[in-house]
Amino acid sequence: MKKFLIIRFSSIGDIVLTSPVVRCLKKKFPDSEIHFLTKTVFSSIVKENPHISKVYGIERSPKEVMDELKKENYDHIIDLHKNLRSKKVIFALHAKSSSFPKLNAEKFLMVKFKMDVLPKIHIVDRYFKAVEELGVLNDKEGLDYFIPEKEIFPENLPSVYNVLVVGAAHATKTMTEEQLIQIARSSKLPLVLLGGKKEAELGARITKQCGSNVHNQCDKGSLHHSALIIKNAVTVITPDTGMMHIAAAFKKKIISVWGNTIPEFGMYPYLPKNPELYKIFEVKELSCRPCSKIGYRECPKGHFKCIKDIDLQGVIEEMNRKN
Repeated sequence: MKKFLIIRFSSIGDIVLTSPVVRCLKKKFPDSEIHFLTKTVFSSIVKENPHISKVYGIERSPKEVMDELKKENYDHIIDLHKNLRSKKVIFALHAKSSSFPKLNAEKFLMVKFKMDVLPKIHIVDRYFKAVEELGVLNDKEGLDYFIPEKEIFPENLPSVYNVLVVGAAHATKTMTEEQLIQIARSSKLPLVLLGGKKEAELGARITKQCGSNVHNQCDKGSLHHSALIIKNAVTVITPDTGMMHIAAAFKKKIISVWGNTIPEFGMYPYLPKNPELYKIFEVKELSCRPCSKIGYRECPKGHFKCIKDIDLQGVIEEMNRKN
């Protein structure tokens, strides 16, 4: 029996995007054990995955679990993070390993000099380069996200609704409060707001200004709680964030709003068999964009045109358009 270790430390979206590799690896080697090494804070994402036998979570360093990992005697390590920390794990375990093209240089050239030498390939397809030598092929079935059976849908929410994701890890990816309010007021269906702890007050303010048609679920439960709400939504309006990828896993209609980052980095909604389900809104002709491959707390230029100049009316029309 073969035993594999997959490494991806963070974050929500990046880990969800590894799910096709996990599924297809298990298809190729049905009798194998697949283990996953990640940060403890994100371990719940993969613990429910039926294709994964064991999850190792770390707080700060792989040294915390290294003694246990050494006992596993892995046949192959699949490095889907590809940083110094993951390389240290591979070195310590003395196992055969493979990784993927991370495109750091290409992204640097795009961010700093606006030189577009980025390959036209989604990160999921780049991830599959790490299992190419194992003969694992992409089945093109998209992403997986598994919700535990114990997760219960909130009784106070309507049965038919749209979702508006109001936050992201970086502020320069998110819409302004005024834009969010305008979208919330314009939704023909009831609207559920999703966000984390830091968006709780924002969600409360939006709800107060928009009335009973808006339901604030920011910081109301676990990641699985938010995923269940997304699973049952009609449309999900979201920035470039983990919730966008969870929505793609459930094959939802997605309105994807991009600020300082760009889809060309390969992180747009992964729906290989259903590309019609998502629509991207971005300000293309902006000389300062992308200003980062991740994001900032605030616009480095001070004008925040990448978000403020978004076609908000187009977003609203798409949200209210019947499928």
